Amino acid sequence: MKNNIFISSLPGQTDYLEKEVADLGFDIVKKSFFGINIRGSFNDCVKLNLWLRTANKVLFELKSFYAPDANKLYREVYNFHWQDILPADGYFTVDSYVKNDTIKDKRFAQVKLKDAIVDRLRKEKNTRPDTGPERDDSSVYLHWSENKAVVYLDTSGHTISKHGYRLHPWKAPLIEALATSIIMGTIWTPDQLFVNPMCGSGTLAIETALIAINKRPGLMRSNYGFMHTHLFDVEYYKEEMINLKNQVKSGDNVRIIAGDIESKAVDIAKQNAKAAGVEDLIDFYTDDFRRTPLPDNEGVIVINPDYGIRLSEGEDEKLEELYQEIGDFFKNEATGYTGYIFTGNLKLLKRVGLRTSSRKTYFNGKLECRLAEYHLYKGSKKE
Repeated sequence: MKNNIFISSLPGQTDYLEKEVADLGFDIVKKSFFGINIRGSFNDCVKLNLWLRTANKVLFELKSFYAPDANKLYREVYNFHWQDILPADGYFTVDSYVKNDTIKDKRFAQVKLKDAIVDRLRKEKNTRPDTGPERDDSSVYLHWSENKAVVYLDTSGHTISKHGYRLHPWKAPLIEALATSIIMGTIWTPDQLFVNPMCGSGTLAIETALIAINKRPGLMRSNYGFMHTHLFDVEYYKEEMINLKNQVKSGDNVRIIAGDIESKAVDIAKQNAKAAGVEDLIDFYTDDFRRTPLPDNEGVIVINPDYGIRLSEGEDEKLEELYQEIGDFFKNEATGYTGYIFTGNLKLLKRVGLRTSSRKTYFNGKLECRLAEYHLYKGSKKE
């Protein structure tokens, strides 16, 4: 039997998630700003958690119902066969989105949800599970909008937007799923040179390497929410892990260059690349972005400079100079390449001084950002 599955994305990144899910052979039922709906089995949720790069959570619908108030919520949740889903002697956590006129604090709804599950398990099994905020075991999610409530199993547990290899962050690091969406928003293909000045902790370069060899996030993580339920099929999981390993490609032809002016950032990026198993696929350098080695006459350059949010006037002036210098670097040193700047400061983007061929919208947390594309032919025109 197939259930509704909601796969959440980072805000505004649904297009890239949709492509990933479709490439895995699933039909898209509905698409929204925050994710997509498909129909599938619990084993499909296992597959999605292991394979997807741009997702945030994979939620498996258990029950939807009319719930005008908390008492009705409790009764409907209590009447569900939780003894077939969650271990009575285990542990689970709850989370929610609640928009109901009778509920002033979503924590009250979460308590009612938790109590209903615990009471049902105690009745059926004469014991009760522990509960709390940790996401290392089972996780239940409530989406309650007006009078409609939907209860899901959160099959991910901890978010899958983090891919499990980043041991050390750097200043304002990109979350891995966002970095992947940025790469998918460029024209880069695995046979092209990828250059990443100002690499910071190396997330863009590392995700590029992982895409190039088709190494999926499931190979870098060992615990998911789906593992702590009665629905978990261990043999299916083992088969999928074998499939993940078998489709990893050789990195012989992968060409990635990444660097930063700060040696500590480069050291951190190297450690993260090693944790991801792609340290041999990235040529790291320590230098100013203006001296980035560009061995070919074509390729893709992606730069994620500081945004300058909430900086003082003097610092903002320095960033204006930086963005102008990036434009000069593109124009004078990167002829033949396609350049990209990812930024949350549209005012600074105007200082680049080159005509954009496209601008794509992203969100880094709540901050609206742009991925600006520049075709760097000779004589690039100003905007």
